[in-house]
Amino acid sequence: MSADGLPPLREVVERHGLDPKKALGQNFLFDLNLTGKIARASGPLEGVCVFEVGPGPGGLTRALLTQGAARVVAVERDRRCLAALAEIGAHFPGRLDVIEADALSVDPCSLTDAEVPLRIVANLPYNIGTALLVKWVETAAWPPRFDRLVLMFQREVAQRIVATPAQRADYGRLAVLCGWRMQSRILFDVPPAAFTPPPKVMSSVVELIPRRDPAPCPLGRLSALTLAAFGQRRKMLRQSLKSVPGLAETIDIPDFLAAAGIDGTKRAEEVDVTGFVHLAQLWERLTLSARSGVG
Repeated sequence: MSADGLPPLREVVERHGLDPKKALGQNFLFDLNLTGKIARASGPLEGVCVFEVGPGPGGLTRALLTQGAARVVAVERDRRCLAALAEIGAHFPGRLDVIEADALSVDPCSLTDAEVPLRIVANLPYNIGTALLVKWVETAAWPPRFDRLVLMFQREVAQRIVATPAQRADYGRLAVLCGWRMQSRILFDVPPAAFTPPPKVMSSVVELIPRRDPAPCPLGRLSALTLAAFGQRRKMLRQSLKSVPGLAETIDIPDFLAAAGIDGTKRAEEVDVTGFVHLAQLWERLTLSARSGVG
């Protein structure tokens, strides 16, 4: 038995025939010292509901419950893992809920009462990790229900999350969205050998804490601007922003950039988060002025 009173994970995986599936982005963590480290990095868990994506055989799930999480809601799309997770639920009665679903279709903020702190902690499947993060960052209601995200990504994705224009190669749309609404940092790396099967890349655990009062900014406009700017990152902004739907048809792009105090010859990776926020704010003001007939 392991320290938590449950069988070793390798034994659980063998007994239930849980061979990791590449199509599901599965890489299992068997080292309970490492899963415990991730759980501890999530902060005090007493009285907290934790939302976990892709628990697999439940290594991190066990660590979160052992660290005192009041409740863990785990979303798993691989039906093969449900029996193993049910054993964990029986060991921690009343504290584990497992939802068989695609995590992209589940809203974690709707799963608990507003009075209960919500935290998202997960070793995210590589194939949907970025999409999930963008979905959570673009949550309509802000500040969100969750108070912290502690997530494992491929190292290259982690670097893109925390990048600034000083890290030009990594800085992009993901960094702008996260930098606007989140305070993020890389906590530690996890080598390929820690996983079964070992991936070809290093992984990193990232902490993201929602800013309680980010600069007011129309999310849809910021999203559209960054999508166009970084989608053609080799072009100057005065050219790349012409592809933003609904912008160039009504606004002169060079004048628009000048009004925001941004040199139109710059490329997307040279503009910081504040610069993109200013552009989104200006686009919104100009649109409202045009609708009201104000020049």
